Amino acid sequence: MRGKLEILKDVLGRCRTSGHEHLFSCPYCGHHKKKFSVNIDKNVYKCWVCDTRGLDVYQVIRKHGSFEDVREWRVLTNRVELSGFENIFSEPEEEKEETIDLPKEFKSLANNLTITSRNAMSYLERRGLTKKDILRWKIGYCDGGEYKNRIIIPSFGMQGYANFFVARSYSGDWMRYKNPKVNRNIIFNELYVDWDKDIILVEGVFDAIRAYSIGSSIPLLGSTLRIESKLFQNIVRHDQKVYLALDQDAQLKASKIAQNLMRYGVETYVMDTSGYEDIAEMPENVLKIRKQEATVMNTDNYLFQKIRSL
Repeated sequence: MRGKLEILKDVLGRCRTSGHEHLFSCPYCGHHKKKFSVNIDKNVYKCWVCDTRGLDVYQVIRKHGSFEDVREWRVLTNRVELSGFENIFSEPEEEKEETIDLPKEFKSLANNLTITSRNAMSYLERRGLTKKDILRWKIGYCDGGEYKNRIIIPSFGMQGYANFFVARSYSGDWMRYKNPKVNRNIIFNELYVDWDKDIILVEGVFDAIRAYSIGSSIPLLGSTLRIESKLFQNIVRHDQKVYLALDQDAQLKASKIAQNLMRYGVETYVMDTSGYEDIAEMPENVLKIRKQEATVMNTDNYLFQKIRSL
């Protein structure tokens, strides 16, 4: 079996070695000089040109290596078996997207500023949403029908059709949310997810709207992010950093999600959300600081996080 350096050379090409530092051409920015530094002993990497960096060299192997490279690296680092990876890394089967119709009373708030829309707009303004947010998330409302006096935030699948929507009351209805009873094994607004950015997993859609400024924010909508779910498999397949920004009362849920992500080699961070009811209430400057100070999850941190959640 090859050693770690041999695997890295097969994946990244020839290198220049200085002490514990191995310098390769960067696989992320493609700079012609060897500016991609890998320290195998410390298990870190960084490009001195594009500033791509990470705390687990396995991320590089998994993103740029072959299945055999990944398998051998996992054996060398005593990681769990690759059961299930074949299905995740294989090309996803073509499946017909489930679609739904938005309520017939749906009216966009992007350019429908009327007397009847005033209450809906006031509600969104109180929650700190801007005109830009309304445009980006295609937010509307209903002034009649089953979803009367509700904000409607639609989700669009990869083919551009609506596959879900969140319906939030803005008139004090005892049932705050009244969402359609359809398949929830979706990625909310998958059409607009940028998989090249950090993934921010949050509880609800208003949290996602607030967290959009720090990455590709995706609401779980009550999901526990099961391994077989579409969202989980896409996260593993695209191999981006994941930040868990769940509510304080969902820390047990966060620890279980972190455990599954770590099993599949996903670089996972947990953000501190204390002091606020949820992410949607957090000022943007605080949100950015909390992301910078997020705790990277490893075995020790996971155990500590789990103890805290009990």
